Amino acid sequence: MAREYEINAFAKEESWRIFRYMGELVTGFDKLSGIEPAVTIYGSARLKPEDTLYAKTEELARRLGELGFSIVTGGGPGIMEAANKGALAAGVTSIGLNIALPEEQTPNCYTTKTLTFDHFFVRKIMLVKYATAFIIMPGGLGTLDELSEVLTLMQTHKIRPFPVVLFDSAFWSGFLDWLRKNTLDKGFVSKEDFDLLRICDEPSVAVEIVQNWYIRQEIVGRKAVSG
Repeated sequence: MAREYEINAFAKEESWRIFRYMGELVTGFDKLSGIEPAVTIYGSARLKPEDTLYAKTEELARRLGELGFSIVTGGGPGIMEAANKGALAAGVTSIGLNIALPEEQTPNCYTTKTLTFDHFFVRKIMLVKYATAFIIMPGGLGTLDELSEVLTLMQTHKIRPFPVVLFDSAFWSGFLDWLRKNTLDKGFVSKEDFDLLRICDEPSVAVEIVQNWYIRQEIVGRKAVSG
């Protein structure tokens, strides 16, 4: 009987967990509605402010902000802090989507809109949902996970195709070589899966990629409406 009670209690707890997921999703949709156009910037939380990549990330986010793009990050330190700092300097909405972890990740102080999630998958939905483009800065396992998820969503037509900019060619070149030699050559991915990837080393180039794509989409949209 005790074992049966434990199983039933566990099942009941799992059922109620669904409502916690729903609550986080509803809160995210409510708080982030209207932030478009936005660009999500991914990258390492371990980057130090004195690193040159920190300054480039800050400049990149500021330039995008000056064009009217809100900036979305994971809300933590490192790359995320630099991006939010640039967005704040540009005077646009600076969004940090933080995650509650056993070793607490403190939200950085450069956000104007902060949400903290208990569940990674809900946070990942929000990082993707409102983005017009994705900037992938150097990072670790979390960044690789986010990059592969974005590409998979596009590959499977679950989201519209958007620019995916890999910043810092020296960092990403080996990874792309591996993908081509060990996945493309074996037929595990298609050549078209690489079409939306762009590699650059300067903030101005990344901004130009995003801006040009956005302008083209707006023009296409207006023509479709007027036709």
